[in-house]
Order: sequence, then C-alpha cells, then structure tokens
Amino acid sequence: MAKVIKLRKGLDINLKGKATAEIATVKCPGEYALCPDDFYGVKPKVVVKEGDAVKAGDALFVDKLHPEVKFVSPVSGTVSMVERGDRRKLLSIRVKSDAKQEARTFDTKDVKAALLESGLFGFFRQRPYDVVANPEDKPKAIYVSAFNSMPLSQDFEIALKGNEVEFQAGLSALAKLAPVRLGVSSKQTAKALLEARDCTVTVFQGKAPAGNVGVQINHTDPINKGEIVWTLGAEEVIFVGRLMTTGKVDLTRVIALAGSEVQAPKYYKVLVGQQLTTLLVGNARLDGSRVINGNVMTGIKTTKEAYLAAHATEINVIPEGDHADEMLGWILPRFGTFSAHRSYFSWLCGKKEYTIDARVKGGERHMIMSGEYDKVFPMDIYAGYLVKAIISGDIDRQEALGIYEVAPEDFAIAEFVDSSKLELQRIVRQGLDILRKENA
Repeated sequence: MAKVIKLRKGLDINLKGKATAEIATVKCPGEYALCPDDFYGVKPKVVVKEGDAVKAGDALFVDKLHPEVKFVSPVSGTVSMVERGDRRKLLSIRVKSDAKQEARTFDTKDVKAALLESGLFGFFRQRPYDVVANPEDKPKAIYVSAFNSMPLSQDFEIALKGNEVEFQAGLSALAKLAPVRLGVSSKQTAKALLEARDCTVTVFQGKAPAGNVGVQINHTDPINKGEIVWTLGAEEVIFVGRLMTTGKVDLTRVIALAGSEVQAPKYYKVLVGQQLTTLLVGNARLDGSRVINGNVMTGIKTTKEAYLAAHATEINVIPEGDHADEMLGWILPRFGTFSAHRSYFSWLCGKKEYTIDARVKGGERHMIMSGEYDKVFPMDIYAGYLVKAIISGDIDRQEALGIYEVAPEDFAIAEFVDSSKLELQRIVRQGLDILRKENA
C-alpha cells in the first residue's frame, strides 16, 4: 500500500483553456532544433558542422566539462544551421529532416553507458542547483513526479496510454542506477503508476505545487548539504524505456496545447525540437497573445517560430494584456478576475474558470510581506526568509534555510501571489548559481 501524504498549503488556479483528452497529430515540419539553453548548467561544444548528415540519436553537441554527456538529434537529416548569438554563444543546432527516417542503434547492456551515449542522460537534473546531472556523482535517489499540478498542465495519464510497458522498462532501468521514488497524485488511477515496480510509490494529495518534484523530495527524504538527488520527468522515463526495449532514441512527446487563446485545446504528438509553427498556426489567436514554451507558470516567453523546449510538456497561449483598459481599475468589485486573496468578489464563484493575461498588475516594491509566501509554499522551508537571504547574499543563512532543496519552479505559485511583484524564480535561480560557483 502506497504511502499517502496530504499537503495543506498551496493554491489551485483554474484557468480557461484546458486541453481535452483528444490526441491529434500535425504534419511534420522540415526542420528541428536542439537548444543548449534547455539544458541548464551545460557548457556546449559543437561536434557537427553545417552540411553533416546525422541519424536520430547522433550527437549534435556535448558538455565541455563532461564530454561523455551528449545531446543528440531527434531526427535524421542534414545539419542546416549552427546558430550563434552574442560572443558566439550557441543558440541552437538545426537539422533538416529526411523523408526516410533512420535511427542509430545503441547497446543497452550497461544502462548508464547507454544513457550517456544516446543523449538521454542530458535530461537528468540534479538537486542541489537544478542543473544537468553530473555522471560522476552517486545520487541517493532518483525522483520522478508523474503529475503536474500547475494550471493548464499536461495530464500525464493521457501521455501514458499505450506507453505503459516502456514506462515500466524505464523505471526498472533507473533502479539499476539508484533507488527510484515515484510521486503520483491521489486523483490518478492508472495501474502503471499505482502498481509500478522497482520503485517506491508515494501518493500526494493537495493543491499546486504538489506535483513539483522538489515538494515531493522535501516530504519524503529532504536533501542535506553534500547529498545529491537526480530528477527526471515522467515522460522522459518513457524515453528511457523506449531505448531499453528498442535500442533506439525516440523523443516523441504528447504535449498539451492549452490556454484561453487556443481555439480547440487538445493534445498533440510531437518531437522534441519541433517548430511551434506547426502547432500554433490555425489553432491559436496569435495577435496580442503571449506564447509560452512550457507551463504558464514556469515556461519561457517565445514566438511561433521557436522550437519545442526539451523539457516542455505543454505550450500555453494567453492574452498579452497590453491593450487592456479597465475603468476604475482595482476599485471595481469584479467577479471575472481571479485573486488569491478576497480582494475581489470572484472568491464567491467556486470553481469558475478564469482568463488571465500576462500583465504584472502592479509595480515592484522592495518589500517582502511576512507570511505571504508560506500560505502557498508546502515545503518545510521558510520561503520568505530564504528569499531575503538570497537577495542579501548571505550564503550561510541560505544553506541553513534549505536552498539545496529548492528550484526556481518551486516558487512559481509564491511569485504569483506576491503583492510586491518580485521575480522570485529569477532571484532563486541567481542564488543557486552563486552558491554553485562558491562551492565549485
């Protein structure tokens, strides 16, 4: 019987535009791209040049610090562009796909070697610091969260259908590296999750961010200084399972195209690195809208010409709000606007769905309201004090307050309710980077 953990803190934000359970396909584009910025903490070194022919699974770039960590092409074809920005920073490597797809075959006898050679190890992230994992480390556990509690997020059970064998094969492979802990929601019913083997299953009940792997680590086995934990997305476990069962890399995802500006929100079967034009044109209102590569709370603002991020499980489209004109502003006793507090009468409307735009709705103030974050932060950490320690640069206090356990995404809900409009995710990211540099 799986252990059940009930979380009392958090906040569910019910947004309009949730994806229906329908899965559609789109015409494959001619070009795909792999972006190093999707793999935080990596210093990329290009190992191909324009005009090279590659197969699915062939390396496009490696990590300079750990050349054995490779990042591979999702398709076979020809390298069409090595895109660079300021100071020759590598922005992306683009591959023009062939009509006939070929994939490289890998030896899967040694799990870790197969993950490194196939490029799948690059999807592992580590705590502390929330960066790409170091293959030389020995983690005390590998955490997988099988649900996302953020608004407009992907329902993993939809992506899991038809991939149950591969998911279990992935968990069994991970168990050869370290003990595996699988977090599932109390609302999930799939046997492949509740009866998963070669792992410890824990059921979480509560509001967002209950699905965050950081919250699950904090409530099962907190990280102390000197300890390492690896994390992997649930759909990326399926990638591992496909490798173990077929010997080939298949980076096909089932993502949610959602948001109030999407005409018919649904799921799409796509490849990592696929151009977003194939999803958005004709399916979403793009004028005056914000396209988000990833979740609406934690994703990156992007354009329709961009490419699906490596870890993204949804594409969200919401109003930008640039031309919104509200007579009397916040004074109106509005019913159609969501608020985490009882500032508006909308708190009387129950589970009503809201259309929220991308406006900040207020100016940044250098003040942290006591206890404001703690109401929605379900970790055994004083979030407000930790943010203050990061801003002040007090490393000793950061360590004492649990910075090794957190990632920027853990502060997404706290950032949403922050009346001072501080960019908490950016602040936490800067704090982790400084700490990582100091401890190097």
